Amino acid sequence: MGIEIIPTAAPVGAEIRGVDLDQTLADADFEAVENAFNDHGVIFFREQPLSPEGLLAFTQRFGNIAFNVFGEDHGLADHPGVVVISNVEERGREIGVKAAGSRWHSDMCYTAKPPRGTILCAREVPDQDGLVLGDTCFAATHAAYDDLPDAMKRQIDGRKSVFDFAGRKRAQVITQEQRDRFPAVTHPLVRTHPHTGRKCLYVMRDDCTGIVGMEEGEAQRLIAALADHIIRPEYVYRHRWQAGDVLMWDNCTVQHMAIQDYELPQRRLMHRTTFAADTPPA
Repeated sequence: MGIEIIPTAAPVGAEIRGVDLDQTLADADFEAVENAFNDHGVIFFREQPLSPEGLLAFTQRFGNIAFNVFGEDHGLADHPGVVVISNVEERGREIGVKAAGSRWHSDMCYTAKPPRGTILCAREVPDQDGLVLGDTCFAATHAAYDDLPDAMKRQIDGRKSVFDFAGRKRAQVITQEQRDRFPAVTHPLVRTHPHTGRKCLYVMRDDCTGIVGMEEGEAQRLIAALADHIIRPEYVYRHRWQAGDVLMWDNCTVQHMAIQDYELPQRRLMHRTTFAADTPPA
């Protein structure tokens, strides 16, 4: 059976069937998967018992591993490129990054060259009496841009927004060394996707601290308006996890947020990798 691509009803998202990710994909099959990734922004595969080695190998077909700062304390033993996302505790210690992604964001937008994409592999999914918890939502930034009024498009064309690592309210405490390592950067408020040429909004409430050349109050109003526009229901795909899911998303085409509607003894355990982009945002 060949590869089957089944789009969701949302502007982003597609399920891919007919693939075994623990086996090295033939070049033609990988090209089909990569094209689906570029076209749909979010793709997922069900029932994939992917090993850490397999997850890293699959990730590196798309780009070099981009190491996340919060993975420094929660990288998988013997596989530091794999970050553990979990609420599980062992011997009084959190084994993974807890409450990761609880606000709308794009991964590592505070860096000079944000990563191309992120992959999340579901090991354990929380539930309550069979009701699945811990969904992840994805918002289509290209669809949100397309629907802007022409006057707004003209206003934001060529603008750059400021991203500050220390600006977001984070669940994890950040150190002075981390603040020094990640000074504030600027990125285009409207990015052009490097593979599809689509224009995508690149602005978030918690990470954007200003807009270059714009008075602070005006900038904050514009950031809030655009950020709220991106996450309107018509642009959002909500993924209901199953153990064995492998899901990946494009950090230009989408923003995402993890729903934190569970707590111990409901366990959530994910393995995450991130792969680098070839060039800075344009």
